[in-house]
Amino acid sequence: MDCARLWLGLLLPVVAALDFSYHHQPEMERFLKSITQNYSSITHLHSIGKSVEGRNLWVLTVGRFPKEHRIGIPEFKYVANMHGDETVGRELLLHLIEYLVTSDGRDPEITNLINSTRIHIMPSMNPDGFEAVVKPDCFYSKGRENSNFYDLNRNFPDAFEFNNVPRQPETVAVMKWLNTETFVLSANLHGGALVASYPFDNGVPATGTLYSRSLTPDDDVFQYLARTYASRNPDMRKRNPCRTKIEFPGGIVNGYFWYPLKGGMQDYNYIWAQCFEITLELSCCKYPRKEKLPSFWNDNKDSLIDYIKQVHIGVKGQIFDQNGTPLPNVTVEVQDRKHVCPYRTNKFGEYYLLLLPGFYVIEVTVPGHNPHLTKVTIPQKSQNFSALKKDIILPFRAQLDHIPESDPLCPMIPLYRDLQGHSAATKPSLFLFLVTLFHILFK
Repeated sequence: MDCARLWLGLLLPVVAALDFSYHHQPEMERFLKSITQNYSSITHLHSIGKSVEGRNLWVLTVGRFPKEHRIGIPEFKYVANMHGDETVGRELLLHLIEYLVTSDGRDPEITNLINSTRIHIMPSMNPDGFEAVVKPDCFYSKGRENSNFYDLNRNFPDAFEFNNVPRQPETVAVMKWLNTETFVLSANLHGGALVASYPFDNGVPATGTLYSRSLTPDDDVFQYLARTYASRNPDMRKRNPCRTKIEFPGGIVNGYFWYPLKGGMQDYNYIWAQCFEITLELSCCKYPRKEKLPSFWNDNKDSLIDYIKQVHIGVKGQIFDQNGTPLPNVTVEVQDRKHVCPYRTNKFGEYYLLLLPGFYVIEVTVPGHNPHLTKVTIPQKSQNFSALKKDIILPFRAQLDHIPESDPLCPMIPLYRDLQGHSAATKPSLFLFLVTLFHILFK
């Protein structure tokens, strides 16, 4: 380590270390505010709304430009404590915040991650539920739902069937938040199992439900993302660490295969927010004793960091017309993996596509013009904390006033309801049939 870096490390703020215990709302707020006060150049704290009982839904953003989006810097988020009685994720995110800010300038890997990413962390989506838990329990406690007794992970619009439950304040706040940032990758943290679950949680025959699964057009990416997290967690990568009836080979599972769920947040993120999200179940016991928190942090720290890095896989860039004008709200999709709600550029003309190494054809569609095709090859080894950068210049001058604004991008109705098929990944095979039959007969 050179002298300049050593001096920088000595000059960085020093705050009291966060203890391993459960932090209620006042304690959590004091911690978050102390972080932003001591690390103001790389953090930004704000509330995206309030819970039913008026508690703030805090989000702390960590990054070199924490207060605003910068072109080429992808947005990542973690959300925990949707179910108030599932508590491990809440505490892990507080410790993750502390680890990130205290490692900046000291750990080159974390410093590069902060330089290249805006990391948004919401420790508690359901603070009312957390405060309502009187007697912690491993399986179920009062506090799972919000104060109106609604399960927040069943409260979002659903792309497969109508979900007519009243939208809760916490859900509405998150939906509005998703519209304010260009989120690319996300995970929501739960408890009660040890597995990384990937979309879809709900489904129709077109997504493979006749074969006990429901797959997205990006199934290869989602399985990779889930394995990335599970492979660094020593207990999660075991087949059945919680000794339940169902095993999770490699520590991952398709959400629908595990159990169908209507109105879940990860499906909503993927379909309507253009954000790849998985669900991380982090503890067999929903509300374990605080003495176990250090071991949970040790088991998950590397996974939490490695998963954030995956926001930099694939390809990113801007779409311009022939005059060099960035084009917002134009469709940017990969051939053979198009989304039921097409992915579009943001207000800066940016696009982000999470892809594994390989050859792809990107299709850009502007109303009134033929689709423009661009070939890209994603290398085996991604660049240093950056996806492949590929700006696309269209061979015409676009009339921005002719590009329709759409907010939301697609109507929040069951978009998949009348779909016949959307991906080769959902087509049946003899192997899949035998695997499904084995599961039915012997589970």
